[in-house]
Amino acid sequence: MIWLAVAAVAIVSFVSIGYSINARRKLHLHQRQYEALINVLRNEIQALTSSSIGMGHRLMDVENKLNITAEKQQELANRDPGVLAYNQAARLMEMGADVDDLVKNCGIGRPEAELMALLHKEIAAPDNRN
Repeated sequence: MIWLAVAAVAIVSFVSIGYSINARRKLHLHQRQYEALINVLRNEIQALTSSSIGMGHRLMDVENKLNITAEKQQELANRDPGVLAYNQAARLMEMGADVDDLVKNCGIGRPEAELMALLHKEIAAPDNRN
């Protein structure tokens, strides 16, 4: 009878060892699969990071070029006194100045001031054309 109990315990032990070995193999297989997946994801993250850094550098270059262009445009506008007079006249027109005010304050001729007033009225009331 003891031999039967010992045999039963031995059989249960061997079955348990077999299940343990099988579970361990599956565990190692899953671990290798997960490590491979982690490496793939790590490489994708690295590629995305590199591309976003490159895009950031390009964006900064574009921003610098835009700032330089804006500065040059402002310099060109400041060099031409006629442009300054017309810019000032346009601002005064937006604030409600009339033709006489433009002639007096901006140093432009009456025909130019009248033309600016006419253009300002056309721009200010586009719905009245229909």
